[in-house]
Amino acid sequence: MSENNIEVTVVRYHDRRYLMMRYVDPITGKQIARSTGTTKRRDAERKAANWEKELREGQYHRPHNISWEDFRQRYDDEKLSSLAQNTTDATDAAFNHLERVVNPKRLAAISSPVLSQFQAKLRKAGMKDTTIATHLRHIRAALSWGVSMEMLPKVPEMHMPKRVKGLTLMCGRPVTAKEFKKMLAVIPKVRPKDADTWTYYLNGLWLSGLRLQESTVLGWEEDSPILIDISGRHPRLRIYAEAEKGHQDRLLPMTPDFAEFLFKTPEDERTGCVFKLHGLYTDKQMTSARVGRIVSAIGEKAKVVVNKAEGKFASAHDLRRSFGTRWAAKVKPATLQLLMRHKSIETTLKYYVAQDADDVADQLRKDHSSRSKAKRKSNRNGRQKR
Repeated sequence: MSENNIEVTVVRYHDRRYLMMRYVDPITGKQIARSTGTTKRRDAERKAANWEKELREGQYHRPHNISWEDFRQRYDDEKLSSLAQNTTDATDAAFNHLERVVNPKRLAAISSPVLSQFQAKLRKAGMKDTTIATHLRHIRAALSWGVSMEMLPKVPEMHMPKRVKGLTLMCGRPVTAKEFKKMLAVIPKVRPKDADTWTYYLNGLWLSGLRLQESTVLGWEEDSPILIDISGRHPRLRIYAEAEKGHQDRLLPMTPDFAEFLFKTPEDERTGCVFKLHGLYTDKQMTSARVGRIVSAIGEKAKVVVNKAEGKFASAHDLRRSFGTRWAAKVKPATLQLLMRHKSIETTLKYYVAQDADDVADQLRKDHSSRSKAKRKSNRNGRQKR
């Protein structure tokens, strides 16, 4: 019997109140039965006909018995190996939480109710909704791949955590200039043996708007994933696909203040990574995760709180937010989108919303004063001509 030639019949089981409908699975040869929910044969036959139609029109799915362990290994080998390291790390974290909380034996065991219980348990354990949502997105991406490989009939429905109205647009916020000075001041307390290196690095983050991962691989030489390019009229950033969040080669403008900062470095020292963040004992470049923890430790030591509700201190990403907010006051949205390398203009526009009201008011008054002076000067010139 072929898959699209399924025949559903109505039968009565002596131990059941309602009539049953059943068919023989064409793959396994097993009998599949379901209650019709009625004692009337005519109604039962109508339901059986509808079910048979659904099965024949493609809603029948083969049983899937792949183990979770085998699925995870295949996803790692066939999909994750081609993606950025950050994506791999984030997916591994999501899978590890899923195994710890749910411990699925089969891929097919991951259903909508299971995923609902999964996020409820994570929330009860104190995990933030933003983190839960990130884990679910990576799990959904993996399950979607499983569907494309015919390991699952469909992706289970997921109810993603929703942001409560009234919360800020960002889980952190831009660091102010005053707060940034406080962070610089405490660096010797956090990194007493290489304070100058970390002072240089934080100033670089403040001026560049680079993502954490990008900053650790920014280099002077041609084989660097992100290169300081001086072949054009002005210094630029050349970002190769493997180091870029959007996974495409890009040649991007560099802000003048960051260019000035970089080219204070003597020419004979322009080798390797721009920010030489070496371990004190290994003398090797630190991982981006380690660098991020140190920047956050500096933010905590400086007591720069960027999210009171979550007790979050300033991080490398908050310095990137500061870059975006500062330049939002100076350039058009399309230009800022290019500087920040956002895929969506909606993401860029958040930096305009995040601008401090007093700063915007100062700029408005400055512009108004300039126009008033220009108008008065024009009037004086007009009177003198007459």
